[in-house]
Amino acid sequence: MSTRSLALWRPIAEAARRKAARFDLHGLPAVLDRIGSLELRLATSKKEVRRAQRLRYKVFSKEGGATPDPTARLLRRDVCRYDRICDHLIVVDLAARRRTGVIKPRVVGVYRLLRQEIAQAQFGFYSAQEFDLSPMLAARKGDRILELGRSCVHRDYRDRKVLELLWRGLWIYARHHRIDAMIGCASLPGVDAQRHAGALAFLRDCAPAREDFNAAPLAHRRAAIETDGAEPLSFRRALAALPPLIKGYLRVGARFGEGAVVDRQFNCTDVFVVVRMCDIDTRYIEHIVGERARAA
Repeated sequence: MSTRSLALWRPIAEAARRKAARFDLHGLPAVLDRIGSLELRLATSKKEVRRAQRLRYKVFSKEGGATPDPTARLLRRDVCRYDRICDHLIVVDLAARRRTGVIKPRVVGVYRLLRQEIAQAQFGFYSAQEFDLSPMLAARKGDRILELGRSCVHRDYRDRKVLELLWRGLWIYARHHRIDAMIGCASLPGVDAQRHAGALAFLRDCAPAREDFNAAPLAHRRAAIETDGAEPLSFRRALAALPPLIKGYLRVGARFGEGAVVDRQFNCTDVFVVVRMCDIDTRYIEHIVGERARAA
């Protein structure tokens, strides 16, 4: 091939490479919503996934005390094998300014989404490493399950806007893929599980998962927590003590499994959470999701 031919071919090959690197969104648009300079979107390239991983690294390792593996420490990204089979819901601030004053878009909120058919074709749900999902999946064979994971928000953006955008994205995504229920691990800070006995008793008594949607901790992962003698927190105290993400789940009608798992790598105590789409509070949908997301 001549030099001239190579010069003509390179732009075509580069365009094909970029197109191949973009992710299949299965009919969803990349941009799902906007509030001011904040854009809600699905990651469409490896570059955007890497930006989400950097945010996760900052929040989980730098702030939350997680212990990154050598690869994550070297790359300064929260790298996980599940990332390549998941969709990534992100909120981007298009007007973020760097310390130098230069405007550069910044990923400020993330959610990792894993549909059941993808999980079954690959290596299962991430939460199956901590909780026994087999009884639930057997009982709900006809349902379409979506696993939520790796959720976090940049410390400078922890107000209602980013969380509301993320929930709009979850609603749009779940409706598009005809999801019946969303599941995942919700985290309480720290590995002293007994410290959360009151909060866990509150979740057990006030928002227990239905038997056919429950997932108990794996026997070798179950945290030794004495909740029988623990006085459940009052509603007011529970809202003050629980992390924002769990409070958000409660507001939309989530249910929680009994028992917990200590995740020492991420310096947290995990509980199993399930949100059935039919249980989501319609008032919350009206307030948070908005007309455009309902229509979508």
